Amino acid sequence: MSESLTKPAVLLLEDGNVFYGKAFGKTGTTTGEICFNTGMTGYQEVFTDPSYYGQVVIMNAAHVGNYGVKAADVESNSVKIKGLIGRNLEERYSRLQADHSLQQYLEEQQVVSIHGIDTRALVVHIRTSGAMNCIISSETTDLSILKSKLAETPSMNGLELASVVSTREVYEMGNPHSATRVAVYDFGVKKNILNCLTERGAYVRVYPAKTALEQIEDFNPHGYFISNGPGDPAPMDYGVQTVKGILQKGKPLFGICLGHQLLAMANGIPTFKMHHGHRGLNHPVKNIITGRSEITTQNHGFGIDPEAVKKSQAVEITHINLNDDSIEGIRMKDKPAFSVQYHPESTPGPHDSRYLFDEFMGMMKEG
Repeated sequence: MSESLTKPAVLLLEDGNVFYGKAFGKTGTTTGEICFNTGMTGYQEVFTDPSYYGQVVIMNAAHVGNYGVKAADVESNSVKIKGLIGRNLEERYSRLQADHSLQQYLEEQQVVSIHGIDTRALVVHIRTSGAMNCIISSETTDLSILKSKLAETPSMNGLELASVVSTREVYEMGNPHSATRVAVYDFGVKKNILNCLTERGAYVRVYPAKTALEQIEDFNPHGYFISNGPGDPAPMDYGVQTVKGILQKGKPLFGICLGHQLLAMANGIPTFKMHHGHRGLNHPVKNIITGRSEITTQNHGFGIDPEAVKKSQAVEITHINLNDDSIEGIRMKDKPAFSVQYHPESTPGPHDSRYLFDEFMGMMKEG
């Protein structure tokens, strides 16, 4: 067992609640907005999802790390979470295909973590009290020092993070001779979203978040994909203007998560910070166009204003959340543009919603 795993660690919440546990991962101190994921598997995909940037994640599963980590099971080029909280974070693992232990992985990726926490009590507290900032430390248990550091942590409300995690360079995936070209705006895109497009025959070119629309014209895409990403969509004027420009072109547009929020904002529908968000791979959503229900993968702390959607003359609701009736999908009435708040690539998670990629491909071929 690593020596670091015997060190004490402390978790301090913004509201003053304190939890004591044991260190895991990197020895150090980290801050971020606390949130919880209800999935039982897929922890490596969660940790590398850019939409989690700036957040400290509670994993609800009782044991995390028990099947190790594998190089292929990532959604980006690095771990994006700011910290990890678990009941039992496991150094030992049993999967033959694994490359490393979770402990080695988190040490290499510089992720401060804590376990031995009563995560059930902690999740109930967050579910009741709402999302808030927190600090984890395995360097000091002096609460006065930790409170001071925690006070310096910015609120997620009003924080623009999409441009922080976006690619710095344009890159391409798929067959360059494909008859279908997709321009992807990367606000924190997951690798398996791109895979879902290329597996269906699309040739994708991925652009940095703040790329001017005029710079994409030489690619002459058949459609535009607006990706997921972290942070508050409200300050993303540049993203809203990009979506408005795409809509004027009249080409198919598909948005996921943050892309869903930007499509709503481009149509005058505001967003809001949710009490504690939706994160996991077991969220029930109903497609009200077909009447069918889907079990979905989700990761978002912001949503779109339901009353504003219902009053809009430009968009209509396509999907609703069966737990809380929040808006999970919209489409424009007079343009080939649609979006969903959840993650249809579903890694991890059931593949109930991957038909949306087929619909997007169909829209581009029809166009």
